[in-house]
Amino acid sequence: MSTPGLILAAPSSGSGKTLVTLGLLAHLRNQGIRVGSAKVGPDYIDPAFHAAATGRPCLNLDSWAMAPASLAGLMQEAGSDCDLVVCEGVMGLFDGADVPYGQSDGSTAEIAALSGWPVVLVVDARGMAGSAAAVLAGFARLRPEVTVAGVIFNQVSSDKHRRMIAAACARACPEVALLGFMPRLEKLVVPSRHLGLVQACEHPDLPAFLAAAAQAVGSHVDVAALQDLAKPAALTGPHPCPLPVLGNRIAVARDQAFAFAYAGVLEGWRRDGAEISLFSPLDDQVPDGDSLYLPGGYPELFAGKLAANSRFLDGVRTLAARGGAVFGECGGFMVLGRSLQDAEGVRHEMAGLLPLDTSFAKRRLHLGYRQARLLAEGPLGQVGTTYRGHEFHFATIVDEGPGQKLFAVTDAAGITLDQAGWQNGRVVASFLHLIDAKQ
Repeated sequence: MSTPGLILAAPSSGSGKTLVTLGLLAHLRNQGIRVGSAKVGPDYIDPAFHAAATGRPCLNLDSWAMAPASLAGLMQEAGSDCDLVVCEGVMGLFDGADVPYGQSDGSTAEIAALSGWPVVLVVDARGMAGSAAAVLAGFARLRPEVTVAGVIFNQVSSDKHRRMIAAACARACPEVALLGFMPRLEKLVVPSRHLGLVQACEHPDLPAFLAAAAQAVGSHVDVAALQDLAKPAALTGPHPCPLPVLGNRIAVARDQAFAFAYAGVLEGWRRDGAEISLFSPLDDQVPDGDSLYLPGGYPELFAGKLAANSRFLDGVRTLAARGGAVFGECGGFMVLGRSLQDAEGVRHEMAGLLPLDTSFAKRRLHLGYRQARLLAEGPLGQVGTTYRGHEFHFATIVDEGPGQKLFAVTDAAGITLDQAGWQNGRVVASFLHLIDAKQ
């Protein structure tokens, strides 16, 4: 039987579910409980905070982007050698992609329905009292296959406020357990930037933040009752390898500029026999491997430093010249291009392996799920191989080409978008973050 798990979700983004999740994970770990974590949807920043709280990799679960077998395997892997799995939802419980009716939309509700994990709703109670019961009842009863088993109210201003909410919920929705009432904790705020929260590796005092969050959850939430709600996942499967193995020894960039890599992808490569070596472009380190993965991140914030790091850039060029596979996503795509313009409009020379120039001074939001079909044979597979992934960036391409385009792309609704990415020999990259091969 798989490890029991549950999902922390919310009516909307900004309800405090990430704070409650981190506090719960840290509290459980402090109690000696082996807790694993997962995150619904295409997110890199929250999982890094999860990993800091649990000491274990956090795995992403995505019902739109992942093949059913991959999703089942990752659900099982999330609970490996653990006593409990805590999964954090994305956006509001029922929010997902714009897809044709009957198709999976990638929402937290889809993961709850597929896994059978009960949902604990985190509700921001600011500005309402008795009305909180209507919110809870509506979410609890909208989809019978999604079990809302408990609720934690956040931003509760006083004991009177707590009593009013509790009384209304007891009358309107007695089947949902009232697990806690979190007060307003202004000090427990994580700063944000253009792609979400500031990264865990940049937090000025992450251990103190996690300790304070754990203390708050331990003081205001019935953690024992919450644990009792957990149930084993209904899906189990073999461990997946979402993307092709690039080589025997894959150098993976990892620092503040390149942190957006899925744990499931790296673990899949390891399981298929590849050795993973991490290195820091910001420290001007040379990739040590027969292949290279430059994931996304924030190279636009460090463009000048990266341009000056000649050992790093020469190492990338040398690896490519030897015929090694080089795979870049989003930030890595920009660094493999000819130049990157920073927020002030200053142009910085990059690796020059792909025919494009990008800019963070000329910004436009690109956001959404993507289905990508390979246009040429290379490290990612044969022509026609199809992947699912997502796109989230503000940088733009200001000049590009000529050369071989990498992907033909559609969005989640099947609408055709512009071709994406470039391929130069065994160097392949695009703004897309790939999640899994379509099956």
